Amino acid sequence: MVFSNLIFLYLFLPVCLIAYFFCPGIRAKNAVLILFSLIFYAWGEPVYLLLMIASAAVNWYFGLLIERRRKKIFLILALVLDLGCLAVFKYAGFFVENLNAVFGASIPVPQIALPIGISFYTFQALSYTVDVWRGDVPAQRSFAKLLLYISLFPQLIAGPIVRYSDVAAQIDDRQFDASEAFYGATRFCIGLAKKVLLADAAGKVASQILDGSLASNTTVAAWLGILLYTFEIYFDFSGYSDMAIGLGRMLGFEFLPNFDHPYVSRSITEFWRRWHISLGTWFKDYIFYPVTMSKRMKAMTSRMDDLGQTDFETANHCPEAMLAIWNSCKGSYSRLTGEDLENTFQYICNTLNSIRQEAALLCRQPEGYDGGAA
Repeated sequence: MVFSNLIFLYLFLPVCLIAYFFCPGIRAKNAVLILFSLIFYAWGEPVYLLLMIASAAVNWYFGLLIERRRKKIFLILALVLDLGCLAVFKYAGFFVENLNAVFGASIPVPQIALPIGISFYTFQALSYTVDVWRGDVPAQRSFAKLLLYISLFPQLIAGPIVRYSDVAAQIDDRQFDASEAFYGATRFCIGLAKKVLLADAAGKVASQILDGSLASNTTVAAWLGILLYTFEIYFDFSGYSDMAIGLGRMLGFEFLPNFDHPYVSRSITEFWRRWHISLGTWFKDYIFYPVTMSKRMKAMTSRMDDLGQTDFETANHCPEAMLAIWNSCKGSYSRLTGEDLENTFQYICNTLNSIRQEAALLCRQPEGYDGGAA
């Protein structure tokens, strides 16, 4: 089920809101949200509903163990289980296909259906467990409350990635605010308009232009298709984020913004700071900052953090070899800004000039050379 679906708009959401607001007390409201969140997920992925519940149970259990015993082995086990599950469902086929291509093997490629939203709820579960290990948040004693955090339907399938520390207090206590609910409804309608009126319309025209024979397109038509495709991606993704933020406000949760006008950026680095903010900050806080804070790794990674972050984000969205190569190049460019870029271009020019001079010396014929005539 998606937010723009008529069943969601005219059946699921009204019934959920009525049940939610008529329930007295925070415990009853949380129970309603858990029930409707599980229904929401089971509507599209009934088989993998137990997988999401199991993910919440694993991280709830290891969170308690970590807080009580403070042994790193519990953190490692939780990370292995979370990342292992994500790797099997999302990357198993990709790795087998590339092994077959590189080594000429004939390993059967596993055909595993990708559970909806597995990246988002896995990243949220990981952030909770790591924050408990760091001592940033206390372990949640109630499994129901942690399940609500992981399965909350507004941000379940398309983000934004919500930190447990940002909503822990709201899970325990939320007060109805008419102005906040009105803001949430307005934000939801804006996101819905972005998705239905702008993204879908732009996508149809872009598909007609780009999916056909590119050789038959004029230059103007090709550029129009590219521009419309970029608008489709932005309005689709930001529209879903707006709808998620709006739904959260209606239910008493405040999610952080996920997009900040990325197309007004003046560099690729700035673009990635404005695009899918929750994902970028998640990778920085839980992967690259811990790595770069290590004294041994700091020198080696100080120039590679944006490159690596771009690669990880790409692998998360779409694990394809060519896309990974492209984003490696893009990440390299994003690091080479300002003086770095100028120095790099100067180095390339000097190298090419040296090669040209060496080639001229090698090709210069010595005096008296007659072409090898006998």
